[in-house]
Amino acid sequence: MSASVELAAGVSGNLGAVAYGLAAIGPGVGIGLVFGHSIEAMARQPEAMPIIRQNMFLGFALCEVLALLGLVVPFIFK
Repeated sequence: MSASVELAAGVSGNLGAVAYGLAAIGPGVGIGLVFGHSIEAMARQPEAMPIIRQNMFLGFALCEVLALLGLVVPFIFK
């Protein structure tokens, strides 16, 4: 009986890590898209570089918030 309880505790601990791993996929792809399209936009219109850079960092911050949210949620909902 205690072996199954220990196994369940180990699995639930690993599920939090799996949940964060899956939650990190979306922001990782989003950050790649933000920087890739920003570089492309700066290459096409160098005169708009300050505005593009500002929007790039705003997009990066929003994507990073999603990654941090994915890190916190498994700890809140055990």
